[in-house]
Amino acid sequence: MTAAITSTELRDRIASETPLSILDVRTPAEFETAHIDGSYNVPLDVLKDHGAKVAERIGQGHDVVLVCRSGQRAAQAAELLRSTGVPGGSVLENGIADWEGQGFEVNRGVQRWELERQVRLVAGSIVLSSVLGSVAIPRLKWLAAAIGAGLSYAAISNTCAMGTALSKLPYNRGADTDAETVLSRLAKRPSAGR
Repeated sequence: MTAAITSTELRDRIASETPLSILDVRTPAEFETAHIDGSYNVPLDVLKDHGAKVAERIGQGHDVVLVCRSGQRAAQAAELLRSTGVPGGSVLENGIADWEGQGFEVNRGVQRWELERQVRLVAGSIVLSSVLGSVAIPRLKWLAAAIGAGLSYAAISNTCAMGTALSKLPYNRGADTDAETVLSRLAKRPSAGR
């Protein structure tokens, strides 16, 4: 079971002197749109491919708080870190959506759609097109059924293949999103406090 931390608890921890690493696992575009001051963008796909290196850069003596939009990707990231031997990672309960909802400050950049919103647009568009197209080509209804099955599986497994695919599009990638750049930023962070 992954430990959770509320937005208020995180705000209080940030104000304290306790060493803390906040890792935002959203896509670089989502991170650029809005992020908690002092957090580091370590996209989930970088964490999946380079978890041991991320764990090495975090080091001992830092509590880790993982952040995403709603908490789902952060929970996956916590499991990945735990498998590399990093203990005590917490997930920001209800993600940055709750942080902003509480009125806590974020750094803002170029405004873009969140990944979850993109998934809803693509999935909805495919289903609508398939249903409308099935009037002329009846077999298209099965495409709508496949998308429905995929969304159901995504909910049950707490993963999303469509979200993973969309996260790799140029719209969701920044200029500095290669693993080495992400890892070098982690290595340069302060060793005590934030």
